[in-house]
Amino acid sequence: MVLPLFHISTTDAAGARIGDEVLLAGSEGRHAVSVRRMRVGEGIQLSDGAGRRIVGDVATVGTGELSVQVTEITDEIAAVPTLELVQALAKGDRDEMAVQAATELGIMSVVPWQAERSVSRWEGAKVAKNVERWQTISAEASKQALRVWVPTVASPVTTKQLAQLAGPERLLLVLDPTAELSINQVALPSSGVVSVVVGPEGGISPTELELLEAAGAKLIRLGSEVLRTSTAGLAAISVLQARLQRW
Repeated sequence: MVLPLFHISTTDAAGARIGDEVLLAGSEGRHAVSVRRMRVGEGIQLSDGAGRRIVGDVATVGTGELSVQVTEITDEIAAVPTLELVQALAKGDRDEMAVQAATELGIMSVVPWQAERSVSRWEGAKVAKNVERWQTISAEASKQALRVWVPTVASPVTTKQLAQLAGPERLLLVLDPTAELSINQVALPSSGVVSVVVGPEGGISPTELELLEAAGAKLIRLGSEVLRTSTAGLAAISVLQARLQRW
């Protein structure tokens, strides 16, 4: 049986012990009681989003909160290299769709990219608001996938700033349908971060490709098809998970 997962604070998760009762309150508690309609005796999972998984049974149910009697605690170590999605800002909700699905597929971090051809623009107060929204989307997707790691969402970067992220500990794989190198041919590191860089609807400009490649990024192609910005990263992440023998 698949047990639903809810998030608790790092402090509450760190202090939990087998046999203890842990309180699930706030928005998560209200969701568990009012939406999921959890009942006494039902199995449940709690997580701090940073690797700790707490399994137990609902002990009490109150108004907008419940308590969980802990029966099992595990701390899951993140697999290395970790996978990261660098997603160009896109119109509509295509970039949000990519963040949601990529989280379910196992990424550990997200970097919003203000690409040259991005129609959407994050400026002023929209920056913090949209970063928070992506973080919420990532957290909800983690719960849906029963993941105990919630990917972190960074502040948006320009192409120049993205190029500066490339280095010994971060391999940038830039998806380019015209690239000679296939995603199955690129050598993968045994540690650090592998970042999948996805362009906007209009594609990555030649100037940007030159700048990123000069910084050490690898231009790679997926296949003969040209995928949307909302699906290209997902295809690449799936291939990488298989190549890393995690699937």
